[in-house]
Amino acid sequence: MSDEATNPDDERGSEVDDYTGEVPRVEVPDDASSLLDGGPTGFGDGDVADVDDEPASDEGSAEAVEADSAELLAEVDRLRELAMRQQADFENFRKRASNQQALEVERATGRLAQALLPVLDAAEAAYVQHPDEIGPLLNQMIGELKKVGLEPLDLTDQPFDPELAEAVAHQPGDGGEVVVAEVLRSGYQWQGKTLRPAMVRTTD
Repeated sequence: MSDEATNPDDERGSEVDDYTGEVPRVEVPDDASSLLDGGPTGFGDGDVADVDDEPASDEGSAEAVEADSAELLAEVDRLRELAMRQQADFENFRKRASNQQALEVERATGRLAQALLPVLDAAEAAYVQHPDEIGPLLNQMIGELKKVGLEPLDLTDQPFDPELAEAVAHQPGDGGEVVVAEVLRSGYQWQGKTLRPAMVRTTD
């Protein structure tokens, strides 16, 4: 091998020997210096970012919840009052309908009873001629009509009442109180009201 061969380590050693040990100077821009020094565009030692460490207040939320609750309670009260008013209206309607129905039934049966009065008059006239044969039938008819509110007026020897009887004849008496001396045609009441006044002969 030739002694003139170049050793790489010898070359690097020569480069190291040439280093003087001085650090090159780096120029820092003015604006960068201001950042490092805590200038107007940077953070200094005393500069701390503003952070609100206190928790957000719940007062606004509580007031909102309270307002919503009050509104809901008011709405519930309004709906309850409306329901009570509707219930009262329905009850009044039901009572009126029931009363109206009862009146209609009463009128209908009253008209039926009134239509049967000529039949009763004929049965009474027949009873005078044939009491044994007609009596049971007449009593049965009057008994059935009593069940639905028909009542014959018993006025003989009773004080005369123009609401219950019509005087078609009169005979003088002792001059006392006017009373019914004889019933010429029977009168009837229906549900406590005069359906047909009796025709009577009075005396005093």
